[in-house]
Amino acid sequence: MSTKPVRIVGILSIILGALMLVVGAVVWGVVTTELVGEKITTPADAVFLPNQPVNNPLTALSQAETIKKHALTSSDGKTYAELGALASDATKAGNKDLAAKYTATRTTVMTGSFLRASLFTSVLSFGVCLMAMGLGLMLGLIGWALMAVAKGLNLAVAEVKAVPVEVKAAE
Repeated sequence: MSTKPVRIVGILSIILGALMLVVGAVVWGVVTTELVGEKITTPADAVFLPNQPVNNPLTALSQAETIKKHALTSSDGKTYAELGALASDATKAGNKDLAAKYTATRTTVMTGSFLRASLFTSVLSFGVCLMAMGLGLMLGLIGWALMAVAKGLNLAVAEVKAVPVEVKAAE
């Protein structure tokens, strides 16, 4: 009985697992470096983790949620879409000053949305990196286990071959 297929799958699993672990860690580092380079600090009134440098998924999420809070505060709780409808209604009603106010506020809310989307992209990237590293670790362990199974099978086959068989002649 050949254990070659088990060993090949074991070796490939270890290699792929190591590759996933390394790539996940490198990308985590790149995302962290890019966030640190932006020199963002969560404000004192952050939803959670106040006054912290944004350099990991939790602080990025905190900053995104705080931006949402500030954008909704500046717009009296109105969203980008709602402000667009209000600006349109004000224009139709002939109230250009109110339409301009809604449009300016809408621009602020839109900028907040763009910033939040960028921060959420970082959070998502951290999650994908963590998943890749976790799967890489699991693949490596599975490969190691397969190699141990292949070694055990080789030993078992060798023991079976080494057992003397007594053959009695027919009487």
